[in-house]
Amino acid sequence: MGLEERVTDLERRLAELERPEGGGGEGGERERPEQGETGPERPVREGFWALEGFKEQLAQAGSGAREGGVLFTGAVGLPTGERYEWQYGELTDRLIQADWSDRADAFAALGHPVRLRLLREILTGRRTAAELTDLDGLGTTGQTYHHLRQLTAAGWLHSTARGRYEVPPTRVVPLLVALTLTTTP
Repeated sequence: MGLEERVTDLERRLAELERPEGGGGEGGERERPEQGETGPERPVREGFWALEGFKEQLAQAGSGAREGGVLFTGAVGLPTGERYEWQYGELTDRLIQADWSDRADAFAALGHPVRLRLLREILTGRRTAAELTDLDGLGTTGQTYHHLRQLTAAGWLHSTARGRYEVPPTRVVPLLVALTLTTTP
């Protein structure tokens, strides 16, 4: 591993250690599999097994959870070898009472085809500004940097030293959930 790769890996690890934990049932975990490690293919269980477990937790929580809640979760392996396991649950009452206007920027940042392509390219391993600006169909270098800044400002990207970008560990599964929402009826 070269010096630049080692420094980038250290910066990523430091960012993971510094990220806030907790808050509304949020949890994120990132694993790095050993070289060549593969797991057996497991079919996804039938039925609403995640939902049933969440409903049991809501019932145990008592009156504060009587209106229900939402849950999303994922165990993701990327083409880069990175693995993410993440879940988030929130009570319906809290969501309904929250100020939704402060979430508009995060949605708006995803509302451009070039930004979505940049996120996909970064998740699949193109991480440096040079690699990203060399891609066809993204516009000028200045336009690409504009899109990278928008994604970074909205929290969908984290900029590390030496012009490298990554999707923060706590945003990988939510990003894939947002994409899934656009394909399901």
